[in-house]
Amino acid sequence: MRFLPAVVLVLGASAAWAYGERTPSGISAGAMSDSSHATSVRQSSDTTVPSTAPRSDSAVAVRALYVNRSSVQSTKRMKQIIAIADGTEINGLVLDMKDEFGLNYVSKDTLVRRNAGRAGVVPHLKELLDTLRAHGIVSVARLVTFKDSVTARINSQHTIRKPDGTPWRDKQGLTWVDPYDASIWEYNIRVAEELARMGFDEIQFDYIRFPEPYKSLPVQHFSDTKGRSKPQVLQDFLHVACRRINAAGARCTVDVFGLVTQMRAPLEIGQQWEKISSAVDVVLPMTYPSHYPRGSFGLVKPNADPERVLQVANAKAHDRDIALGIADPEHVRPWLQAFTLGKPAYGPAELEAQKRGVYAAGYDGWVLWNPGSRYEIFLPALEKTFVSRKQPYPRPVVATTGQQVKDSVVPAIDADSMAQATKAATPFGNFLVWIGRTTASPTDSTPGAVRTATPPADSNAVVKP
Repeated sequence: MRFLPAVVLVLGASAAWAYGERTPSGISAGAMSDSSHATSVRQSSDTTVPSTAPRSDSAVAVRALYVNRSSVQSTKRMKQIIAIADGTEINGLVLDMKDEFGLNYVSKDTLVRRNAGRAGVVPHLKELLDTLRAHGIVSVARLVTFKDSVTARINSQHTIRKPDGTPWRDKQGLTWVDPYDASIWEYNIRVAEELARMGFDEIQFDYIRFPEPYKSLPVQHFSDTKGRSKPQVLQDFLHVACRRINAAGARCTVDVFGLVTQMRAPLEIGQQWEKISSAVDVVLPMTYPSHYPRGSFGLVKPNADPERVLQVANAKAHDRDIALGIADPEHVRPWLQAFTLGKPAYGPAELEAQKRGVYAAGYDGWVLWNPGSRYEIFLPALEKTFVSRKQPYPRPVVATTGQQVKDSVVPAIDADSMAQATKAATPFGNFLVWIGRTTASPTDSTPGAVRTATPPADSNAVVKP
């Protein structure tokens, strides 16, 4: 795979020393400030096409890589990932800035800083953002929202409770903050605003949901709900948060479970397409083929037909956005599976198939998820430059071998039985998935996942079981 050489740009000694910058065509080092309304998005590895739209405009197609906490903290690894972007169609990076183990940057906000945790921070973050801007790479700050064990430990009065008033814990023994709590809203929004003002182009909320209500666990009790349902309170939070994020100069995006694109009723964790999609600039459904049960979309083994899964799941999202009157051509940006879970093993061919599925659903953008942020084996599936591949939409969806795809394509299944089925089907043991994601290490925090949370070296960063 060809990588473009990095030419040092004088944006400050620490920036040049840390990451090694080059100046994209037509952009000077001083042309972009933290409050600028236009990040130049590289549409090929050699050319930068400046955008004149405000950063709250999500019409720009983004093809991105997820970069976990430890990788963002590594100057060496970030150089390698930036080189991948320079030599391929990749024009965005999703960086862990707040996960289950606390903040991944040094905050200047007193309220925010007290919930920082002790799992380290990104060195030279300002210089890193300057570097990404100079390379024409969209910067996305990923924020784990309600599965926040650090904030829950420090602010136990703001956690989900059991009916007897004691803290509620999930299957890993972790407490969650209460999505109905206004103080929790304010904390997360202030983190988002601070990162937007630092220069991030997008704020990506993850774990915008409630914990799974497993039958084996106590009932979850929340603070004053004011009569609001779970889907309504998630929408209310996003309405407030996105207004403030847009005002700070960034787009507001959110991760949702893949099943949300086709299930009409809200999931038990509170996510419902119409409530969430109408509130944000971009929705990122986790439509991983490995996460759909047998029989989904009329497929015996969804994981073995990644193109079909991505096409149908995201076409459902497109249809529902059209019904909502959302005309933004890149309002949906699916997560793609860049990892193996069960059979077959995933490599370049499976990634190419997923990309074709997204394009057939009428979208150009996507994000690769690999829990260890290791993408080298998938490089043959990446084009050398960004070329629009999406097909006109709406278009007829070809049915699967005599079967029409309907809203009920996903079999009904509860949380406990899904977890057991996944455990039986995967060699990952206790790293279970319930219509979410998988991960296998504490630094590989995964959007929407149900997983065993092993603490980092500093065990004070998490709530112990």
